[in-house]
Amino acid sequence: MTPRTQAPPSSSPREVRTVAPEDPETPGRASGSGTASRGPRRRRGVLPLLLVLPTIAVLVGALGYPVAWQVATSFQEFGLKQQFGLPPEFVGLANYVTIFTDPALWTVLGRSLLFCLVCAFATVLIGGLLALLMKRVGTVVRLVLQVSMLLAWAMPLVAAMTVWVWLVDWRRGVLNWLLTRIGVDAAGHNWLAEPVTFFAIAAIIVVWMSVPFVALSLYAGLTQIPEEVLEAAAMDGAAGIQRVRLIILPLIAPVLSIVLLLQIIWDLRVFTQIKLLQDAGGVANETHLLGTYIYQLGVGSGDFGSASAVSIVMLLITVAVSWYYVRSLMKEEAA
Repeated sequence: MTPRTQAPPSSSPREVRTVAPEDPETPGRASGSGTASRGPRRRRGVLPLLLVLPTIAVLVGALGYPVAWQVATSFQEFGLKQQFGLPPEFVGLANYVTIFTDPALWTVLGRSLLFCLVCAFATVLIGGLLALLMKRVGTVVRLVLQVSMLLAWAMPLVAAMTVWVWLVDWRRGVLNWLLTRIGVDAAGHNWLAEPVTFFAIAAIIVVWMSVPFVALSLYAGLTQIPEEVLEAAAMDGAAGIQRVRLIILPLIAPVLSIVLLLQIIWDLRVFTQIKLLQDAGGVANETHLLGTYIYQLGVGSGDFGSASAVSIVMLLITVAVSWYYVRSLMKEEAA
């Protein structure tokens, strides 16, 4: 009878002997190699910082010095006497107490916030509608719209304001001439003398100058939306407004938020349009925004200390407005 051959066990002694115990020095060597591998990576992380360091130095020098000067001046009595070489006197928080107890500042501040919010939301709304229009029309019409907006956007601000002042001039302006031709008694009417019509004209000018940037930015965001997504929504029965509200707006929300933030900041700092309209016939004391109010305090009244204090308040408002978006960006990068 032939003896049965048994199968070898799953692990023979030889195989057991070949499995060596874990070397306690192995983790050390592994960590050492990891440390060695992190060295070049750390050096690669330092190199970009070194490359952008000159740019950071230029920005700090160009932007940091004026801000530091304004902060220092806001705590000083800096007037016309200092223009003749006399040293300024440190007054602490006296300038801030003066401006915050002045009712004119709160009136100008509320007027500026209302004006910038109305202009910013109107600009984004009109720019968004133009972006949707450029997405739907043909190539020729789209190119005409884009070139027209680029020409309006590239026009120098003072040159554009010269044309607008001529249009609304109360003596020989085109607006009064057209209204007179259609039967409205507008001959010699000064539209800039009343605050309501003054800010209506100013808002039209500000929106007209800002719409091209918003429209082109949002159109660039719309071109990144896949056509298959919109076609699938249309096949599911979604109407045009539903596609815009439920698909297009959520997809271009990052572009929309940064454009709206920039418009609020820019419209809060508007100066040239308001100043030139005031010079063309507006009542300055009733139409001041923060920019022209600071100019009037500094150049008009010679109180550069109070003007610097209002400038710091304006800076803090700008930082507060933009902080929410900056914090959301930091959270997205950390995630």
